[in-house]
Amino acid sequence: MEKYELTLILDGKTTPAKRKAVLVTIEKIIEILKGKMGKVEEWGEKELAYKIAKSQSGYFIHYPLELEPSQVKALNLKLKMENDIIRHLLIRKEE
Repeated sequence: MEKYELTLILDGKTTPAKRKAVLVTIEKIIEILKGKMGKVEEWGEKELAYKIAKSQSGYFIHYPLELEPSQVKALNLKLKMENDIIRHLLIRKEE
């Protein structure tokens, strides 16, 4: 398994209940892909440099992950299908 870092941006106006639902959804996706998730860091709401999907601010969430390289493409596809996520970044962590 390789180590990755996943950062999500939700709309800044997202309710706490909706954020919780997204967290649960991501946990299920990682579990289905047989990955491991570290401690979730909620970085909070920040102003965006430019509008993304008509949003002026975004709520940032960061996940450390362990995932098989063959599952990365599947994770990216599932993240693109989530309507509440306006941007995501998945990078491989260098040792």
